[in-house]
Amino acid sequence: MTTPWRAGVLTLFPEMFPGPLGASLAGRGLREGLWRLDALDMRPFGLGRHRSVDDTPFGGGAGVVLRPDVVDAACAAALAEAPERPLVALTPRGEPLAQPLVRELAAGPGIVLLCGRFEGIDQRVIEARGMREVSVGDYVLSGGEPAALVLLDACVRLLPGIMGAAESADEESFAGDGALLEYPHYTRPAEWNGRRVPEVLLSGHHAEVARWRRAEAERATRDRRPDLWRSRAADPSRTPAGEGAAPLAARPDAA
Repeated sequence: MTTPWRAGVLTLFPEMFPGPLGASLAGRGLREGLWRLDALDMRPFGLGRHRSVDDTPFGGGAGVVLRPDVVDAACAAALAEAPERPLVALTPRGEPLAQPLVRELAAGPGIVLLCGRFEGIDQRVIEARGMREVSVGDYVLSGGEPAALVLLDACVRLLPGIMGAAESADEESFAGDGALLEYPHYTRPAEWNGRRVPEVLLSGHHAEVARWRRAEAERATRDRRPDLWRSRAADPSRTPAGEGAAPLAARPDAA
């Protein structure tokens, strides 16, 4: 029997898991044993009668910092059964979470996520354990738990058996090496409040539909994510779908 992809979460609030991961496709996969989730409470690894997990920062400043000895003990417990899993610390000072990293983590045996709290985590345990520091965006959360849910959802949906159609993941935003936003979607009715679905999507001409979708994905990326578009423009092997081609259907927002 294949060993399921296994996620561990080190947190002071284990009751936050599985949370939304217990619903929809991820939840079904969890119940069917396609992946496993263990939320480990770090509080029992705390020190003294009050199980303290934090202390004031050296050098002064506001707040408290998670202690390295407490975090290290929790990491050891989480990795005891599956030590090959990478450790990831969720922190706003980490590398940005992007789809290539998601694919890398989903292709491995699993992951152990450390949810930061307070002012942060003592850097010594991050370095000693070789943790990868990851951020889910340029904003600050009250803790790493919501970030852990985001990262896990992104990984779990790529696991075998979770999504019904593999091609769905292949055409999404950021899929593949192209790093394009996804094209817009339409369904019935063909006309709604005076707005029609682009005619090319009703034509039945699969090649034209594919060309339209590619052009729309490139337009959205160019307009909304110029950073992604610049990285594509720097690669001479990538030619925009619309270059040298006749105009396709009218813009989707045309009446």
